[in-house]
Amino acid sequence: MSFLRSILPPLLFAATLASPMSAATLGDDGLHDEPWIRETFKDLREDLAEANSENKRLMVLIEQRGCIYCTRMHEEVFSDPEIASYIADNYFVVQLNMFGDVEVTDFDGTELSEKKMVNRWGAIFTPTMLFLPEEVPEDVSAAQAAVATMPGAFEKGTTLFLFQWVREHGYEKEQNFQRYMAEKLAAQD
Repeated sequence: MSFLRSILPPLLFAATLASPMSAATLGDDGLHDEPWIRETFKDLREDLAEANSENKRLMVLIEQRGCIYCTRMHEEVFSDPEIASYIADNYFVVQLNMFGDVEVTDFDGTELSEKKMVNRWGAIFTPTMLFLPEEVPEDVSAAQAAVATMPGAFEKGTTLFLFQWVREHGYEKEQNFQRYMAEKLAAQD
């Protein structure tokens, strides 16, 4: 018993250091809450207009309850102060539940539940981020209009570079995202 008492405090201390300092907050729907996620009526036409009025880019964040990759993004990537600040300053983020029933209105006027809209867009993985341009024609869906789509969880650097590349309209230039990221990494060395 004295052996256990002698090793238990150091083990507990080590476990505390190995675990995230703060777990991401979950909402009633089981999705992660962030101060930069907007509560909207999920009419993407209105959301885009509001994003533009704030000089921000619209991003749709698709997640699901219990998603380990979503948790990783919120606890390890979005929690980084530089990334959180960049998102808050530059993006208007609308969160959708991959299996949710809240009505969503797409750019082409189609109204479907979150789960049906996500299926319409072909998103099969969470998290998925759809980055939208400042102007979207009335006859296309969000998936068709997206200037970039990021399915999955990535490291801090890749995620921040993608947010910057979209904000800087990198998709309109000859420099694709991989080259943009390589140049950013080279500049850090």
